[in-house]
Amino acid sequence: MDEPEGKSHNPLLKTLDFIDGLLSRFEGIMLALGVIAMTVNTIAAVISRYVFNSAITVTDELNMIFIVVVTFAGLSYAARNGRHIRMSAIYDVMPVKIRKALMIGMTAVTSAFMFFLSFYAYNYIVEVYQSGRILPALGLPVFYIYLWVPIGFVVTGLQYAFTVVKNLTQSDIYLSTSVKDGYADTDNDVEV
Repeated sequence: MDEPEGKSHNPLLKTLDFIDGLLSRFEGIMLALGVIAMTVNTIAAVISRYVFNSAITVTDELNMIFIVVVTFAGLSYAARNGRHIRMSAIYDVMPVKIRKALMIGMTAVTSAFMFFLSFYAYNYIVEVYQSGRILPALGLPVFYIYLWVPIGFVVTGLQYAFTVVKNLTQSDIYLSTSVKDGYADTDNDVEV
């Protein structure tokens, strides 16, 4: 029998919920700071260029950093909230037991793939570090920008792994640790 939403007596699920909560706060902070910083940076660049007729040289490099942070923090955010792209026409017509097995398989494979990508991202960062490349305007080593890539892949891999555990321990089908499979928005159905 499923536990009430948000309440779990299973120690494993309590631990996963705690870790998930910490990761969620971290992602939220990174997404908010990244978007706000990108907005402020872009507005400052526009004002500088068109009002003072002088370009801020670090604008492009800063926005590149913010885009990487927002992209890879957002990857995990999308996984946590069940907002990833799904091609589900065939999946939706399957019996519940098959959908459950498919969801466990898909999230397990996706989790493994995210960890695999984090390994390659780490190796790429090592190569960039060894090359000694720096950002011309900021003077920062380029590898600092890409540190967010394996972090994003690892956190996303954890999200999908948590979803596997949730699906193995609960009777319902979960797209993520907190989002059940299904369609909530049925008011927009077209009637014929």
